[in-house]
Amino acid sequence: MNTSTPSTGLRGVIASAMLAALALCFSAASAADPSSASVTVKYSDLNIASPSGAAVLYERIRAAAQNACGYFWFKTDEDEARCVHNTIANAVNKVNQPALSAVYDAKHKTSAPSLLVSQSR
Repeated sequence: MNTSTPSTGLRGVIASAMLAALALCFSAASAADPSSASVTVKYSDLNIASPSGAAVLYERIRAAAQNACGYFWFKTDEDEARCVHNTIANAVNKVNQPALSAVYDAKHKTSAPSLLVSQSR
């Protein structure tokens, strides 16, 4: 029995996009090759369209961003905080779900750069 759905495939694409967003912030932070670093944030167990699922995913993204940015050496704490903030914003943007954007907006008192477009084909 095939349990794969279109949303399952989309989740894999989104997870890959989130990894790219995390790697993007590394380029300004370290002389190490940032493309070799990756973090996987799994959320296939969540309904990210719901506020509670989006909140759990946001916390997973935040923790992954802190861990990933903490791996690199920054000149100042502000630079590291900027890495974490930008990484979270990029991941939220890549996931492109209104409920997750709402969690981001509430936590940061501002909107993440929006990419919200129709996902229907």
